[in-house]
Amino acid sequence: MRNRALLGLGLTLNIFSLPSQAANDLNECIGIAADPVRLACYDKLAKAALPEKAVVILDSSPSAPAMLPVVVPITPPPSPVSALSERWELEPQSQAGVFQIRAHNPTYIMPLFVTSNVNRMPTSPATGRSATQDGKQKASELKFQISFKTKLMENLFDGRSDLWFGYTQQSYLQMYNAETSRDFRETNYEPELILTTKTDYNLLGWRGRFVNLGWLHQSNGRDEPLSRSWNRVYAQAGLERGDWALLVKPWWRVPEGGNDDNPDIKKYMGQGDVTVMWKRDGHVVSVLGRKSFSNDGKGAIQADWAFPLVRHLKGYMQVFSGYGESLIDYNFKQTTFGIGVALTDGL
Repeated sequence: MRNRALLGLGLTLNIFSLPSQAANDLNECIGIAADPVRLACYDKLAKAALPEKAVVILDSSPSAPAMLPVVVPITPPPSPVSALSERWELEPQSQAGVFQIRAHNPTYIMPLFVTSNVNRMPTSPATGRSATQDGKQKASELKFQISFKTKLMENLFDGRSDLWFGYTQQSYLQMYNAETSRDFRETNYEPELILTTKTDYNLLGWRGRFVNLGWLHQSNGRDEPLSRSWNRVYAQAGLERGDWALLVKPWWRVPEGGNDDNPDIKKYMGQGDVTVMWKRDGHVVSVLGRKSFSNDGKGAIQADWAFPLVRHLKGYMQVFSGYGESLIDYNFKQTTFGIGVALTDGL
């Protein structure tokens, strides 16, 4: 018999029959850059679109010739949520749930990182915390940073707050220095706890989006005389205006008593920092400044530029001038330049 029965069980999505609201929601998902947030958006749409009954189709006609699919490239629309909302999950469309790995500070590797001034004998006013021999470091090295965060609890305090854990590790490898066996010159470890509270106010044309309250520990994990560490409690306000974002972050150093590796660190690292960022078409430019307001206080300024290369990979350039480029250099002034690639940027 030429007639045969075909039994099909499935779901048919006809783009022309989609309600306008569903189509808009789909466009919103496409525009979101962060993978966990975008997937969470698709999951919500899929659950809402599931039919109550399966459709069974009986077809006795001869099979139609196969149609070759036509692939039409689609340019993703702009993200429906702002950069700060996507980074901190401030709106329902940007919620990805707890225990999802998210970008925090930039994650990058710079094979070329050079300094104008090599700190071969780090010092500190604390007893037994000053180097007694030349470290023989070279001015050129490799620098990389790994940074992520994950949400531990969400919708706290009447649904307005989330609790995050963040971790950042920054390392300097003397890759071009055979004399020191190409060792790690310095590694800084930085875990933190962050309570993020959503806000919505207007300040001189800037929209206030969140306030962070955090505790942050930073140390280099080394023995004396090169041990350096400190703890901070901070507040951070996040504001945005079009393609611009502004982060204002004052902090208070937690006293450490008589076992302080670096008692004068506030003089050089200051009492807070301010970061201005701009993002458009895959480019992210940020400028960070910090200043100590004590007598003879020091400071620093850092500029970063992330720019598109290939999918999920960006070029990365960084310029720094001042004190505290790394923790071992907290009281050492230098100017540095680095270039490499980044997996995540600052926004």
